[in-house]
Amino acid sequence: MAQAKSSYVCQSCGGQTAKWSGQCPACGDWNTLSEFAMPAKGRSRQSWSGAVSGESKVHSPDEVSLEAQTRAQSGIGEFDRVLGGGLVPGSVVLLGGDPGIGKSTLLLQALTGLAGQGVAPGLYVTGEESLSQVMGRAQRLGLPIEGLRLLAETRLEQVLGLVEREQPKLLIIDSVQTLYTDTLESAPGGVAQVRECAAQLVRYAKRTGTGLFLVGHVTKEGSLAGPRVLEHMVDTVLYFESEETSRYRIVRAVKNRFGTANELGLFA
Repeated sequence: MAQAKSSYVCQSCGGQTAKWSGQCPACGDWNTLSEFAMPAKGRSRQSWSGAVSGESKVHSPDEVSLEAQTRAQSGIGEFDRVLGGGLVPGSVVLLGGDPGIGKSTLLLQALTGLAGQGVAPGLYVTGEESLSQVMGRAQRLGLPIEGLRLLAETRLEQVLGLVEREQPKLLIIDSVQTLYTDTLESAPGGVAQVRECAAQLVRYAKRTGTGLFLVGHVTKEGSLAGPRVLEHMVDTVLYFESEETSRYRIVRAVKNRFGTANELGLFA
């Protein structure tokens, strides 16, 4: 019986190496390599000629149609402006911020607002709170809860199975660090788990045109926790920030494929 092989992944850049060393050979950071077990069952090896399927096709520029990007607005003016004017179908947004700053509250408000604009059904997947906690927040905010769909689950295969059945137009994952997939043996929140779970969710969003929000934790240094490649996977990266002495909170876009980067949204 084949045994699982070990690999080492850099917590900073997400680079992999077969052997452990004190310094990451990719980015040069020290003491950032962590071990995880690769699954024994891998993809079957194929020649390049055998891997080409009939589903893909090479297109010329005149075969590509340029369609106007339709945007759905959440009704939260500052949030919609940071997104570039609203949410583009099939776009993937990563929202990071300190614990308790209001990421879940903001996205719950956006979910109900977008539902009022026809982006329904929407599905809110929570891995950190109970369903009663989410419903309690919605009631305190006075949000319309008709048609609100909730799921408390952390196993990715279960989440994707239910999402395929529900077919939501908007999907919120709170948070991506709580998910895990059975194809990897590492613990939830690890570099490999975060990268693989995010990759599968992004593929689903692009294939179906589902709007996807991923909530991400922030480290003490103020950067998103997990592999650096996570920011490259998504279309938009937002940071929810605040100063201890200020009553205002800021949503800042550091990356946006559908709008202007470095756009700021101000909240009180």
